[in-house]
Amino acid sequence: MDIFRTKSVEDAIATTDEPGHRLRKTLGAWDLTVFGVGVIIGTGIFVLTGEAAGTRAGPGVAISFVVSGVVCALAALCYAEFASTVPVAGSAYTFSYASLGEVVAWIIGWDLILELALGASTVAVGWSSYAADLLGSTLGLEVPAWLYSASPSPTQPNLIAAAVILVLTAVLCVGTKTSARFNTVVVAVKLLVVGIVIVAGLFFVKAANWSPFVPPTGSPSASSTPADPALWQDLGVPFGTFGVGGVLTAAALVFFAFIGFDIVATAAEETKNPQRDVPRGIFGSLAICTLLYVAVSLVVTGMVRYDEISVEAPLANAFRSVGADLVATLISVGTVAGLLTVMMILMLGQNRVLFAMARDRLVPAWFSKVDDRTGVPVRITAVTGVVVAVVAAVTPISDLAEMVNIGTLFAFVLVSVGVVVLRRTRPDLPRAFRMPWVPVLPVVSAVASFVLMGFLPAQSWVRLGIWMALGLLVYLAYGYRHSRLARRAG
Repeated sequence: MDIFRTKSVEDAIATTDEPGHRLRKTLGAWDLTVFGVGVIIGTGIFVLTGEAAGTRAGPGVAISFVVSGVVCALAALCYAEFASTVPVAGSAYTFSYASLGEVVAWIIGWDLILELALGASTVAVGWSSYAADLLGSTLGLEVPAWLYSASPSPTQPNLIAAAVILVLTAVLCVGTKTSARFNTVVVAVKLLVVGIVIVAGLFFVKAANWSPFVPPTGSPSASSTPADPALWQDLGVPFGTFGVGGVLTAAALVFFAFIGFDIVATAAEETKNPQRDVPRGIFGSLAICTLLYVAVSLVVTGMVRYDEISVEAPLANAFRSVGADLVATLISVGTVAGLLTVMMILMLGQNRVLFAMARDRLVPAWFSKVDDRTGVPVRITAVTGVVVAVVAAVTPISDLAEMVNIGTLFAFVLVSVGVVVLRRTRPDLPRAFRMPWVPVLPVVSAVASFVLMGFLPAQSWVRLGIWMALGLLVYLAYGYRHSRLARRAG
């Protein structure tokens, strides 16, 4: 039973030209960079900054963003090499198939399905909070309880979050280039809002609010709910609210803010010159967003003491607290618009991973059919859109964010290992971008990602384990026997 059989890079590239399963090459470096910025700048700034600063790191959340950014930069080097070597849809799934084997590819694909679906759901819940806040503050309209819940559950669903997911699913079904144009317009609005936050906020910053920059453990918190136990806590590593452990815990939480550069890799097959443009898109978007994240977090924690920051709408409420209601309204408008692209691109990434898995027959081939008119896998786009909408309607945002983070970090670990393996097994492959200092940097990347995983709640590890176990059962029951490689062997 060969569960570690690999799909050659040549075979992976050859499948991209099959009739009925061919994606259109319409994207360039600019499109990819805007995609990356569009998905990265979102919930991390507009939603999670409040929780990370108020309940975990205080003003030290700026350091947390830097820590997460460094971990992502290491992983980005790995993604860039793979994307320039294997320019095929599927990102980490495809990379793993070519280097670590089918069962590992399945695991990472199964993991990415969860990561991206829950990521879009998380943003949808955050978007609904800002939309409700905007309606209340500008028009005096209170959203009915049966339509909106800041803490969704099966008995109290967030129907607004579900509705926006379904609308964006329809946009994705129209075509990738159309989605890219929509994304470009909204990203421009989003960057304008971030610029307003930084420039206008500087006039209200009080240095006293940054003292202490990293509050000691046990300091007053805006939340009365302590952080959940993490893996490292049992090993004696500091964890929880404030202090160094709080900064690292916040880094594991705001890591969600950087999810997006790996989405750029999922669009490699739809890129005109992927060997050149994918690495540019990855590094360009990551560098821009890290700088903006640090600047915004410093401004917000300088405007409002960490223990008074709003968790649900930290930026808008920070400006309201200093009487800048007009700026707060602009932030809410920009946020409501900006988070749309985050949801859309996360769903685009999820669709492309499932599309690649269906084309390899690890999931039913019916999902890999590409529409002749739009060049989009409409079937998988529609099905996943409905599933994501349901999840967004009934799941609390904190549970969603933590599950997304652990899934992404797990993918980073496997991609980092895959770079080393493919360098050894296929040194002959042309690599338009080569990661420096191999194997040292990939190993550092894998270790850094794993360490950050340890600062996530233990419950996230349990959920990940259950999801992975379920995935293995599905693979053994269906994927192993129906995959392309199985048919060739048979």
